[in-house]
Amino acid sequence: MSFMQERQQAAPQTASVEYDEGLRTYMLRVYNYMAGALGLSGIVAFVTANTPVLFNAIFGTPFFWVVALAPLGIAMYSGAKVQTMSVKAAQTWFWVFAAVMGLSMASIFVIYTGASVARVFFITAGTFGAMSIYGYSTHRDLTGMGSFLIMGAIGIMLASIVNIFLESQPLHMAISVIGVLVFVGLTAYDTQRIKQIYRVLSGDMLEKVAIQGALSLYLDFINLFMMLLRLMGDRR
Repeated sequence: MSFMQERQQAAPQTASVEYDEGLRTYMLRVYNYMAGALGLSGIVAFVTANTPVLFNAIFGTPFFWVVALAPLGIAMYSGAKVQTMSVKAAQTWFWVFAAVMGLSMASIFVIYTGASVARVFFITAGTFGAMSIYGYSTHRDLTGMGSFLIMGAIGIMLASIVNIFLESQPLHMAISVIGVLVFVGLTAYDTQRIKQIYRVLSGDMLEKVAIQGALSLYLDFINLFMMLLRLMGDRR
């Protein structure tokens, strides 16, 4: 085999190795952002729950609705502006989102026992990890399933709003069971989608999309955690 033939064969192999290393670095960055956001939300929620003045100022007044709806507004704004904002701005909005989510979730430490919150968190982490690995490694295209699951998530959100007024326990349980299935599936779908994005983007845009990907996985984790907590959590 000639020297030129060896170089021609080695070039695709080198490119493949570089691609794999870049993809692993990118996915690790996504998971690091997500883990940091979960940690920040957990700290903020715990501190708020154990600070009566702060907790009552949020959950004892109409200000709760501002805190509850603010994450949705932040997510919509950052998603719409991600292409034009700087990486630093995208990071700032991401951490603000995680902190406000922590404020809105503080009540779980009052409603449920600490032991059950910890137990459900680890169950969620194991389930999330397994489905994320599946989404990363599978060769099956999950796009069709993802569209269906997104519709399911919207339906769950609407049903949850309706049940605020109905206060139906059977509907509450049904929403939780269906929600677990939906967000387990979305975890795999979002992981595959985030992986595929790496093929077509680079530079600052890739970093900003990594932040948006971390936000998607963060929401999958939080929603799965809340659904499981409703089913398995021990109330005080």
